[in-house]
Amino acid sequence: MKRIYMIVFVAVISAFSSAYAAEGVKVDIPVVLKDVKVVFNMDHLAFDGDKPVGMKYMLQLKDRIKESNATGKIIAIFHGAAAYMTLTDESYNKVRKVTTGNPYKKLIADMLAAGVEVEECANSMGANGWVNADLLPGVKVNGGAVSRLIMLGQEGYIAIEP
Repeated sequence: MKRIYMIVFVAVISAFSSAYAAEGVKVDIPVVLKDVKVVFNMDHLAFDGDKPVGMKYMLQLKDRIKESNATGKIIAIFHGAAAYMTLTDESYNKVRKVTTGNPYKKLIADMLAAGVEVEECANSMGANGWVNADLLPGVKVNGGAVSRLIMLGQEGYIAIEP
């Protein structure tokens, strides 16, 4: 599977459209996307302030795909340390020992509304004692994150490690 780390991904997204280039920047290699197949491996915590970096870039990439008239599919696979981000308010509160509810539920809803497929790992769920009812609406359960990443790689998806 091809892997792109976030530093490279940010550079690609920034250079994707000249509209996003800084004043005085000459783009030597324009980035043109046609059929985008990306899977975000959401297995660790990485934040820009309070916002998870991966979720932020998934939404930006969806915008870039639309702006470029490309076709594309983005899948987000939550597991490991980031698995709790897909939980309902009640389940989130219990797991995180808070009373605030899930602060990521709006981002997840925005991702789903934008056409991003959001998946949770069955193995992470089992390890934490969660069931499907613990997940936000629209989140699908896959049979195992690592195997799913391999499967998507075999289907030509590029893995992003935010």
